[in-house]
Amino acid sequence: MSIERRLEPRSAIEGRALIVAPAVEHTCRLIDQSRSGLRIRLDRSVSLPREGFIVDLPTGIATPVQIVWQKGMEAGLKRTGEGATLRGLVPSRLIAVRDAWQRAGGR
Repeated sequence: MSIERRLEPRSAIEGRALIVAPAVEHTCRLIDQSRSGLRIRLDRSVSLPREGFIVDLPTGIATPVQIVWQKGMEAGLKRTGEGATLRGLVPSRLIAVRDAWQRAGGR
């Protein structure tokens, strides 16, 4: 029996996403979320950078995150800002993220 240490409730989600950071683009599955964070499962075993963006592939919403923990192919992410759409014009800081989303099939 595990003890729940989170202060916020988690809810299961199922979706495809992309982790993007300088020189990093990895697809993953969204597993669960709370107001402040997410748990993901990577498609392959890779080491993640400390910070980056998680992009919801269907919606094109990019959210800045900090990778809080990683165990094998699963990782916990903390949201560090508000999500922004990658559709249309984007701020210069999101151009590389938008390009990665488009390469992953985002429209």
